[in-house]
Amino acid sequence: MQESELVLVRPACAEKRKEKRLSDVLSYALFGRGYREISTLEEFKDLEGRRLLFAIEQGESGINLEYYRFLKALRLNTDMLEGAVGGIIVDGNSELFTKSLARDFVFTANRAGCTFPGRPLVEGTATLQNFNIQARNLETDNLGAYVSAARTLVGQIVEFRERKKKRPRLLVLHASNANTSNTSTLWGMVKQELSGIDIVEISLRNGAVQDCAGCPYTTCLHFAQKERCYYGGVIVEQVYPAIRDCDGLLMLCPNYNDALSANLSAFINRLTALFRKMQFYDKYLFGIVVSGYSGGDLVAEQLISALNMNKTFILPSRFCMLETANNPGSILQVQGIREKAAQFAAHIADTMIEKA
Repeated sequence: MQESELVLVRPACAEKRKEKRLSDVLSYALFGRGYREISTLEEFKDLEGRRLLFAIEQGESGINLEYYRFLKALRLNTDMLEGAVGGIIVDGNSELFTKSLARDFVFTANRAGCTFPGRPLVEGTATLQNFNIQARNLETDNLGAYVSAARTLVGQIVEFRERKKKRPRLLVLHASNANTSNTSTLWGMVKQELSGIDIVEISLRNGAVQDCAGCPYTTCLHFAQKERCYYGGVIVEQVYPAIRDCDGLLMLCPNYNDALSANLSAFINRLTALFRKMQFYDKYLFGIVVSGYSGGDLVAEQLISALNMNKTFILPSRFCMLETANNPGSILQVQGIREKAAQFAAHIADTMIEKA
């Protein structure tokens, strides 16, 4: 890529005294790189195919008014970031709001066509206590860990390349009753349109997954070295090997009370043991979310924060299909649902399959 393709998108903050720390972080993170900077909505254009670093200041309220103008523009122009690759730094003046802003923004930017590499968020809370562990590992102070993480993120954005294979493997995880689940029915429509991909499906139903009980770090690390977990079961016997071998993960997520179902949440928690042995920067994340009423975006954002921001899966553009259907089978009555399913299947294939 050309260095001119790197764009710093930094919505202007009205509270100028809040800008210094982020300015210092960005100065270090971007040192030696060519880039252009955008700070007002009027400049927020011509971003297709670019490498984008979003940098946002927050006051104690968690509000940056110019940022919300940018967010509105993205929600109204859903091809604005087509082909772009991005990451985000959020600098806060309290211990709250940095993560919620980031995952809301990544969800919106992703729907506008932006891909995010694994772990695309660097957040600085007021005290920087969120960098305690990184600082200890790097033998530096918390600010040193912060600027180091920011520079690493810039490198990830600039150096990101698509991961495609001639015959990729897709792991599909669910905890639904196939006979009554609208989510499973929708996946069936998508699956019917998928070709050129090897698919492995694993069910986590009926209490098959024991949740993580928070073993001591040394205990978790001991089992992780053998790609195992103290609690064993289907997670160790089936899911860990399938995660290791897959090129993409598709989560089937019915919306239960605006949250992931218990077994899917338990899977994510238990994934920590495997994550200590290997990371997932080369694996894609996809989702299908079906809500009975509303709130599909909340579930999709949980997938983003847990599996992309935390567990390092790649978030490809428009990673998630979101639909609304209540009564069993009612997904079949959603207008144009088969066409939508075919389009999502084609998107998965285009993302993962290497063209001849």
